[in-house]
Amino acid sequence: MKTARRYLATEIYRSSAVVLMALVGLFTFFALVDDLDKVGRGDFKIYHLLFLELLALPTRLYDILPIGLLIGSILALAGLAQRHELVILRVSGISGMRMLVMLWIVTIPVVIFALILAEFLTPAAELKLSEATLSLTGSAGKNAGVLRSGYWFKETTPEGDRIINVGALQSGGGALTVTLYDFNAARQLTSTVTAVSGAFGTGELALTDVTVNTISPETESALAKGSRATTPPVTVTKEATRTVPTSLTPELLFARVLTPERMSFIDLFDYIGYLSANHLVAERQIVAVWRKLIYPFTLLVMVTIAAPLGFMQTRRGGVGAKVFLGILLGVGFFMLNQLSLNVGMLNKWPAWLTAVGPNALALVLAMTAVLIVEYGSTISRRWKALRGSRA
Repeated sequence: MKTARRYLATEIYRSSAVVLMALVGLFTFFALVDDLDKVGRGDFKIYHLLFLELLALPTRLYDILPIGLLIGSILALAGLAQRHELVILRVSGISGMRMLVMLWIVTIPVVIFALILAEFLTPAAELKLSEATLSLTGSAGKNAGVLRSGYWFKETTPEGDRIINVGALQSGGGALTVTLYDFNAARQLTSTVTAVSGAFGTGELALTDVTVNTISPETESALAKGSRATTPPVTVTKEATRTVPTSLTPELLFARVLTPERMSFIDLFDYIGYLSANHLVAERQIVAVWRKLIYPFTLLVMVTIAAPLGFMQTRRGGVGAKVFLGILLGVGFFMLNQLSLNVGMLNKWPAWLTAVGPNALALVLAMTAVLIVEYGSTISRRWKALRGSRA
């Protein structure tokens, strides 16, 4: 059993590695062609583009790994079936269900690699990519979630609430065109602070070239009564620098830029805590936690889908047809996963259902296919014999 499992693992790892290299290379080439028009804008050079694509490789591998494992497993099992090695394993007493368990055991090292990739490599690479993109192009990228007015943050202060608008982010916690709107406990605007630039540190925001507009407390009551205020409604002051205490950190700033699934669990929970403390919507991030938890299970589902296709190779069909069907199933599963995310967010489904639903459905269908391939002929013969005896 150990020899058979080791041989099976070698074939699957080899095939999956080749498929992943091909897919990553293909998508990297497409991304290079798509972003080639950026070269020549300002100081952006071709080697800058290559550097950004290099930083994007861990994220691309994270996205493609399930489909690559599916296609690689189908190729490996189909190759074994063509060389009649699966027949030898079956004749030696290994049933289809037992072989499926072997495939799950073989997938465990891939699951461990996926956990390392999802928790350490991808978040670090995404953060470096965002910082490098900001530094080289002045933009946080296509999926930065930035509005035309910039980035918006909210936090609770001892006096009430504060809304922060950042026109543009820079690497290292830097920011351009920073505006702070301070509200009191009654949610009345008390002041606005505008700065040309700022730098977020640990527990503080350092602003430069600051304009402070302080609104008199009597202004609102005077307007409500229709009388003239005894003090100026707004007082404008200029300051060269100002330090403001804040709960925002450079990590939380880039959490606004990063896709939640690309964040590590620690950063994701920190960001959820920040959103919850400031009474902001955190459903998308909670769904991301469940999707990250279910990601290793997705790899087991992919191997389970590949199993019946590989076992059927001993009966009929060619390798090309099985690989093509595997690609269709992988793309279909990816689309179902994304559709479940979007529909679940719109209809406010439970986060666990949005993440677990597509994987559970795919696993049930794959296990049904395995049982049909394994016991379908036996059930068919018994059914025919039963009908013949009744006739």
